[in-house]
Amino acid sequence: MTILLYILGVILFLAAIGLSIGLHEIGHLVPAKKFGVKVTDYMIGFGPTLVSLKRGETRYGIKLLPLGGFIAMPGMYPPKEATHTRAQDVPDEKTVRGIVREAAKKRHANQELADSQQPVVTDTRQDGTPRKGRLFENTLADAREFSNRGIEPGEEHRTFYALNLPKRLVVMFGGPFMNLLLGIGILALVLLGIGVPGPSTTVATVVECAVPASEAQARQAAGNDDCTPKDQLTPAWETGIKPGDKILEIGGTPVESWDHMTEQIRAAAGTTVPIKLERDGQVITKDVPIITSERPKTDEHGSPITRADGTPETEQAGFLGVSPTQELTPIPVSEFPGTVWSSITQTFSALFHLPQRLVEIGQIAISGGDRPADGPIGVVGIGRVAGEIVSTDLFDVVDKVQLGLSLVASLNFFLFAFNLVPLLPLDGGHIAVALYEGARRRINLARGRGIVGPFDTARLLPLTYGVVGVMLVMTLLLLYVDLFNPITLRDLFGG
Repeated sequence: MTILLYILGVILFLAAIGLSIGLHEIGHLVPAKKFGVKVTDYMIGFGPTLVSLKRGETRYGIKLLPLGGFIAMPGMYPPKEATHTRAQDVPDEKTVRGIVREAAKKRHANQELADSQQPVVTDTRQDGTPRKGRLFENTLADAREFSNRGIEPGEEHRTFYALNLPKRLVVMFGGPFMNLLLGIGILALVLLGIGVPGPSTTVATVVECAVPASEAQARQAAGNDDCTPKDQLTPAWETGIKPGDKILEIGGTPVESWDHMTEQIRAAAGTTVPIKLERDGQVITKDVPIITSERPKTDEHGSPITRADGTPETEQAGFLGVSPTQELTPIPVSEFPGTVWSSITQTFSALFHLPQRLVEIGQIAISGGDRPADGPIGVVGIGRVAGEIVSTDLFDVVDKVQLGLSLVASLNFFLFAFNLVPLLPLDGGHIAVALYEGARRRINLARGRGIVGPFDTARLLPLTYGVVGVMLVMTLLLLYVDLFNPITLRDLFGG
């Protein structure tokens, strides 16, 4: 049964990855089609195609490796004629699409001329001998040809490079934006719907004796937590408060939370207060004498305040002698925007330090050692954790749903941040190119040079190949450590 649950967890995670990737690509697909761009392929995954179908001019499919996805838009690498077209060639044109149309006419004219003549060697040195192609030169030409293979004569205005700057930015930002929306939506479901673990007003345990904080620390260091005959019994123990009792009111004031209840108890030192409880569906009231005891000082978050030597600061405060059960409680709506912002900034911070952390992971992979629980983890590693979440008996069903959804939300925030890195072939690279192209056009217009053709993105292919190589090495490194030195659920949550 455990193995089946583990497999179910992995399958659910793969489905979540597929959904996240699919919605990312829809974020590109919808605005591209809206702006008239011809989209020839919409694929989830890479490698061999498992299943596909064609609707209209677009083929939709799923590929073998769930490592990303893509939509194919002709014109990601503009033809050379378009990139070389300048204002003096088409002085009457004021738009990018006008430049594209004129470049297309020139391209078709050159093609017709080439088809009507005998092949000649045009790429020669001054002495007439053929010149060898420069490094990547043939690759650039092939990339341009491959990028524009789906465009028929007269359809050049439907290419990606024919879009103006705002539309190109919308198309390229649409994918990461979908991941951002999905991450926020899932986080809202987790935090506002299911809630986060926190102390409730239901009693988990009742403490038998009240021991001053300094003495309690000494006893714990000696491994002795037992009460002695000289110890004072706690008010909760003496008045018969039991585990499972829910505290409703203290001194006639409704209890809103565990922290609120703690404040009331600490302030009621030396007085007897009526405490209203709910026990087995019945409401009972007990008059409880709150004792004064040496208790650790806490900050506004409830964490103990320590001195320079590490010992806790103490104060005289009221003491009841109960501990709370942990329950999932939705956070206030007013706190949600701050939590989302914190999640996003933490994701960008982790992405910024990713190269350094990968170097650490590489050293661990070579020399061995413990893998940090907060380090980078690959798809296989996250899949293993997802399988453990579903199959473990450490959490109940609601906790498993909460953890699983939190994992998917974090994944989408990472996809949002990672795709905004301004390097090709990532979306951020295409956004950076579009911004550069827009700035270049404004500068040319300001100098009276008129509109110019699109930037030759194919010239950045060597850089693109380098980025792809780094991403491949990163994927293989994380795959290796995920298989042979994995992060487990206990590493992440203890236990």
